[in-house]
Amino acid sequence: MERVIAWLHEKNPGLDEVIAPGEDLIEARLIDSMDFLEFIDLLEEISGRSIDLQEVTIDDFRTLDRVGERFLAPSVPAAG
Repeated sequence: MERVIAWLHEKNPGLDEVIAPGEDLIEARLIDSMDFLEFIDLLEEISGRSIDLQEVTIDDFRTLDRVGERFLAPSVPAAG
């Protein structure tokens, strides 16, 4: 998560405060449409997994908590 937070601060150089885990990143304009694909690339790089845009919603990117749950949590192998 440190890399995600560092990326958000890099994209928002005037941001001095701590980003709360439940803060709406989109509504707070910490992620905009111009940076969204770069943000997805960052999450794919960190997680080592591809993000299928057909399987996600904008809400999956809305808060640090949700990003962590959806993309950075260890994947659980399917029972077989």
